[in-house]
Amino acid sequence: MYPELFKIGPLTVYSYGLMLGIGFIVASTVLGREIKRRGMDFSHGNNITLLAIVFGVIGSKLLYVVENWPTFLATPSILYSPGGLTWYGGFFLATVAVWIYARKKKVGFLEICDAAAPALMIGYGIARIGCHLAGDGDYGTPTDLPWSAVYSNGTYPPSLAFRGFPDIVAKYGTDGIVPNDIPVHPAPIYEFLLGMLGFGILLRMRRTPRPAGALFMIYLILAGAARFGVEFIRLNPRLLGGLSEAQLISVVMIAGGVIGYIMLYGTDVHNPDSP
Repeated sequence: MYPELFKIGPLTVYSYGLMLGIGFIVASTVLGREIKRRGMDFSHGNNITLLAIVFGVIGSKLLYVVENWPTFLATPSILYSPGGLTWYGGFFLATVAVWIYARKKKVGFLEICDAAAPALMIGYGIARIGCHLAGDGDYGTPTDLPWSAVYSNGTYPPSLAFRGFPDIVAKYGTDGIVPNDIPVHPAPIYEFLLGMLGFGILLRMRRTPRPAGALFMIYLILAGAARFGVEFIRLNPRLLGGLSEAQLISVVMIAGGVIGYIMLYGTDVHNPDSP
């Protein structure tokens, strides 16, 4: 993989940072157009994007620190490292920040969520390409499929990533170490493809008038289902019932989306936009 793409003098361009930036730019563009299409103040798009960047990064870092508390206590500097971001933390904290913003500006929070749904899906998918190029440990289990990937040059190579998985080490390792050149599932690419699929579905569904917030509930279901499925081949510890932390959060997202969708259709608040 290619954690470092190129250098411009003393400046190093990292693949993850570049793709994360591209993801934010594309998501911001999609959000701005959707805000405009819905007849809302275009400035909300820029403000929401800024909130998403700031609180998304803070939330992602904080959840990563909580998940890796012993490592943080031993090496507090991980709090300031460019890596080590957990997406769900950023998503939840940014959502709270946008909710506060909506209340202060007296705009509909659910309408903003609907406008942001396609942007969230495509932004997440593009950022996953950065994870793939960086080889940061978000990849999957060993496989002999023809589209497998080798992350030997990644920032978190298999010899390190598989240390916490004794079954895999016993099966594929040599002297207790899994070789770095072992082919594995390119999980970030799966998530990218699912993100693009979800983006297309949301773009199509947004044209049908629905209760305010319904499109966002569909997003929660799609995003939760995609992550839940990919997690079965992702390198994450299993916490409860054979499920990882991300899968448990995904279950909450799916359930919240389903319940929210049903509840919204029990109200009389309907989306006024009809393209």
